[in-house]
Amino acid sequence: MKNAKRFKISNKIVWLSSLTLGVLTSIPKIAEKHFIFYEALVDGAVTFLFSLLIWYYNIYTLPAYTAKANHEGFSTKRLLKGLFFGLVLMFVLACIQQYLLSHLHFGPVMLMFEVRGLLINLTFYMFIHLLHQSYHNQQVGIELERTTTANLWAQYELLRQQVNPHFLFNSLNTLKYMVESEDKQAVNFILKLSDFYRFTLESRKLDLIALSEELEILDAYMYLLKARFENGIEISRDIKEEIYNSVIPPFTLQLLIENCIKHNIVSLDRPLYISIYSDGEYLVVENKIQLKTVAEASTGLGLENINQRYTHLLDKKIEIQVGEEKFTIKLPIIYENRYH
Repeated sequence: MKNAKRFKISNKIVWLSSLTLGVLTSIPKIAEKHFIFYEALVDGAVTFLFSLLIWYYNIYTLPAYTAKANHEGFSTKRLLKGLFFGLVLMFVLACIQQYLLSHLHFGPVMLMFEVRGLLINLTFYMFIHLLHQSYHNQQVGIELERTTTANLWAQYELLRQQVNPHFLFNSLNTLKYMVESEDKQAVNFILKLSDFYRFTLESRKLDLIALSEELEILDAYMYLLKARFENGIEISRDIKEEIYNSVIPPFTLQLLIENCIKHNIVSLDRPLYISIYSDGEYLVVENKIQLKTVAEASTGLGLENINQRYTHLLDKKIEIQVGEEKFTIKLPIIYENRYH
């Protein structure tokens, strides 16, 4: 079957265990007062051959593992078939022994061999069943992990592709306001927007970029915002020098600034002050709360997009703190040498 994985046991284990059983069953013969080496050898050889064949029969009758096949677990039908095969096999081997040692009484010897065969068969079947169950659980775990990983990265790719449409939506809204207000900076805004988009096309396929590059993107974006709001928006930065060597998902800061503008009043009379600073293991973006009377329509991609990107990349979540006067977002700082 295609993509089927066959359960295997080391040949060394099979042969050594069979040989050990053969030696153990010949010990009573060796311990007899009138020890006959030939009888002990034949008796041990019969047990050895029986054990060896039963090993391989039970191994090769196990179903191969496939991701789509249902695991049936303990199979009474397969056990009964194995026991019947063992009885027939032991009968054949006992007949061979009788041929080699014709002076022995066939009836008692046959009964002893059949009981021995049943015990060996049952022991091997249960042992192999336990190993096979463990193997199956391991394969299921591997398939689940592979599927989960593929699903997570598919979701992450979708999140990453949402960033640019989200930015375009907000940028066009900004341009719309500037045109409606006959702002003279509209032409420059379009040129800067074109330059900015060229930069985003170069960076959007990356999972992470240097924080220093992200801040360059933010500076370019702030020019676009200043063209519209002038002194109605101000951003201050207080980031430790070593933090500049960290990395960040592209356009994270830009999305957070957009989120601030979307929900708060931005005007010359009530400027929106935004602070970006480092605090321990976090990069913090904080703004004064001055909510708009009428909330803007939201696409719902901003904070949730950022949070899910951090979750997929680091298995960490961003922290959101809403106070009476300030709204704070704490981003875990990512170091390449730590998170690879």
